[in-house]
Amino acid sequence: MRTREKLAAGAAVALLVLTGCAGSGGSGGSGAAQSKVPATATGSLEDLAADVRCKPNIQTDADEIRQAICTNSDGKFVLATFATDRGQREWINDAKDYGGYYLVGRKWVAVGDDGVVKALRGTLGGDVEIGVNHHAHAGHSG
Repeated sequence: MRTREKLAAGAAVALLVLTGCAGSGGSGGSGAAQSKVPATATGSLEDLAADVRCKPNIQTDADEIRQAICTNSDGKFVLATFATDRGQREWINDAKDYGGYYLVGRKWVAVGDDGVVKALRGTLGGDVEIGVNHHAHAGHSG
């Protein structure tokens, strides 16, 4: 399987996992966590998971991408690390077609609902990116 195909498959797995938990409640982090963003974290998947107090359930362990499902007090999310910046960007671009919220650092991404991503940002730093909302186009009101 080619690298791009592996990355796309990883994106699909991440989004399928999140589809099951996208409706779960939880308001996410506090206003204080959202107002002051720390320097963006770095490290291995295990280092990042330890920073946010989750035990990663590894789903993909390949040279190009390592991906795990995590759950902590903020909720459930997918955490992925990448071998290259390009591989990360390709994965994010493919994944964003499915919607969702993405916390993006250097060679890592956390994917979850809005509240979870905001809470994680209070610990990991990074930039928030939002996927395409296809539900807005599913029907029309009136």
